[in-house]
Order: sequence, then structure tokens, then C-alpha cells
Amino acid sequence: MVNAPVLEAKHVSMAFEAGTPREVIAFRDISFTLRHGEILAIVGPSGCGKSTLFNVIAGLLRPTSGSVSVDGALVDGARGHIGYMLQKDLLLPWRSVLDNVTLGLEVRGTQPDQARERAMSLIRRYGLAGFEFARPRALSGGMRQRVAFMRTLALDPKAILLDEPFSALDFQTRLILQGDVKRIIREQQKSAILVTHDIGEAIAMSDRVLVLSQRPGTVKAIHDIELGDATDPGTLRRSPAFNEYFDTIWRQLDGHAQAAV
Repeated sequence: MVNAPVLEAKHVSMAFEAGTPREVIAFRDISFTLRHGEILAIVGPSGCGKSTLFNVIAGLLRPTSGSVSVDGALVDGARGHIGYMLQKDLLLPWRSVLDNVTLGLEVRGTQPDQARERAMSLIRRYGLAGFEFARPRALSGGMRQRVAFMRTLALDPKAILLDEPFSALDFQTRLILQGDVKRIIREQQKSAILVTHDIGEAIAMSDRVLVLSQRPGTVKAIHDIELGDATDPGTLRRSPAFNEYFDTIWRQLDGHAQAAV
């Protein structure tokens, strides 16, 4: 794994209605890097600013201070270098699986034959063969999220942002997709940031876990996760090391919750 960062946040702070009596500070002075080939998870107590931080990293919100860059370019000027996988799959119901996967490539202006070839390669490689021409209504929730992820991968982004992507799925499907998405990110040699409220999900999927404090969010801790190369979520969750990481992060988050009472 190359240590040079693909994404870097430097002293990022965000306040709404800054400088007024109604000012609300979402988070302050957050710094971290995302390395090539790494999955970084971000967890924190409810209301700590995780979703706002996601939007700042994505370039959808401009921070009050600090900066976020992708391969050295500020996110405002790095469009096309960041891909997204959100809680909702946002598939277009009138388009087939194939046409949903090629959507971003069409918007980018990729030649139709090249877009179709790229999409078909991903569909066949990652478990959607035979559903190329199915409409989203014919798919399970897990399959719809898989299509959404293929749509993101088709654009070949430098970094992928995952915002609670499995939260609407049943527990078994969620575990399966956690393993599948982690494996695919590894195979495609991508870098990803996972924002989640699920400590177990964060540990099972990531190389490092960043823990935010209660609002205004600050970086409480960053944990290196060493669980070997296994991607099966069941195997990972039975590991004694997994439980140790879980207990440590839980205590950090629980301490914030008790302090807020």
C-alpha cells in the first residue's frame, strides 16, 4: 500500500450562520489523510457532524476554514475524482440495470460503446450477470445497492465516499454486502471513506477508524485496524481482536454520551 494520500483534510471546521448569534458549530479542526488503497471509517455519536463532514469532503459544502484536497487539488476543482454510494440507491426506475450503471458515463460524455463495455464488465464480474436488462423494481434491496456501487465504480473515481450505504438493508444482506464491497474496493485498488453509525461495520470494513467527539465534532482518536486479509464479515466478527477494537471504540463513544447527559 502506497502511503501518499489520495485525499487530505487539513484543519477543517464548519459552522452554520458563522459570526451571528445563531451560529452552530458542526465540527472543528479536523485533519486526516486517506491513503491509496485504504478504507477509512468515520464514526461518532449522533449529532456530531458526520453527515456535514461527508458533504464537505464531497465538495457539496464549503468549510468555514481549512481545506479538503484530492490528489493535491481542492475538492471544488476535483469533480469526477470522487464517487458516492449513499443510503438510497437513487436508481432511475425506467432504466435497466445496464443503463443505470452507464448513466454517469453518459453524463461525462463517454462514447456509448465504451460506456457499455465498461458497465458490462463490472456487471458480469460482480454478481449481476443475467440482470443487465432488468428494471430496478425487479431487484432486491441488496441487488439495487450493488447496481448503485457498479455505477460509482464505472466512473473510476480516485476516492469513493460511502454514507451509511447498508443501513436500509436487513442484517444478513448488510453483512454480505459489507464483505462484497470491501473485496471489490480491494480488487479495484480504490480508496474509500465510510461514514457509519455502526461500530462493527466500521471495524469489519476499514483499515483505520476515526472517532469523532460529540458536537462540535473533533478527532477523538484514530485506530489502526489489523484483522488480517479476511473479508468475510462472520469470520471477522468472531475474531478476539475485533471485540477488543469494538470495546475500545464503544467506550470512547459511550463516554461522550454520558458526558452529554
